[in-house]
Amino acid sequence: MKIVKKIIIILTILFMNDVIAQQKEICRYNKTPTGFLMVLRQGDDVIANIENLAKTENIPSASFSGIGFASDVTFGFYDFNAKKFNPKTFKKVEMGSLTGSIAWNEKGPSIHVHGVATDDKFNAYGGHILSLHVGTGSMEIYVTVNDQKLERKIEQPLNANVLQLNCKL
Repeated sequence: MKIVKKIIIILTILFMNDVIAQQKEICRYNKTPTGFLMVLRQGDDVIANIENLAKTENIPSASFSGIGFASDVTFGFYDFNAKKFNPKTFKKVEMGSLTGSIAWNEKGPSIHVHGVATDDKFNAYGGHILSLHVGTGSMEIYVTVNDQKLERKIEQPLNANVLQLNCKL
């Protein structure tokens, strides 16, 4: 019976150590004087994490910039005649530049991201980012929060999601 108790205690300790280690991994951002610093890890969905930050921290609007490794990035070039993005995906690239904004629409946070990615031959690709996942290593994103809430709305005839300004005369 004593052996069973010792095994249960050892298993409990191992389980608790694993839980504590996982909790330390959950942290994806810290508050800074001007907003937030995000450090995302391999496999993280960058756009989903920025959306989650906007919701969790109730960010009215923000701009962000970042760098890091990507397992895959999908750029989209907007076809004005078809009114849709033509996507192209690149794998195992480094994001030499990542820049964007956070606003809101009727569904929630609206993230607009552009960037430049380079491959192992130093070829560069860039434009509007449709999806982005962190590769080996990490991705650092600095978010600068604005105090005014900004919104995006679909504007015609292009069917484009455009940032709206509240200009006071």
